[in-house]
Amino acid sequence: MGSILNSLAGLIILALDIWAILNVIKSNAEIGMKVLWILLIVLLPVIGLIIWAIAGPRGDVRI
Repeated sequence: MGSILNSLAGLIILALDIWAILNVIKSNAEIGMKVLWILLIVLLPVIGLIIWAIAGPRGDVRI
């Protein structure tokens, strides 16, 4: 049961990270800033996602 919950949590975090990366790519930020945000999100998936949600650039991505 615990491994199923861990897998589900991992999939949710992965989906949110992909959504955040797409938002960064679609934003009007400079290329260098986009690269830094994407690296932050990829290298620190949970912390990077939280930091991006608070201070990151936003694009026009609709799901």
